[in-house]
Amino acid sequence: MRDIKHLRVNSEKLAQDIKEKSLFRMQRKAVNAGANGTLEYTIKEGVNKTKIADNRLIKNKK
Repeated sequence: MRDIKHLRVNSEKLAQDIKEKSLFRMQRKAVNAGANGTLEYTIKEGVNKTKIADNRLIKNKK
């Protein structure tokens, strides 16, 4: 009897954890690109001074 009770409690806890994790994954929101000024950043020093760091400039650096 005692073993069955522990097994039942453990399985209910595992089911609750799985449900919480799946709900957490569904509630994630997409990141707003460029929200904090990282998109189209203006370079301040070096050869590319005053140029905007967009995809073309960054691809050339790789």
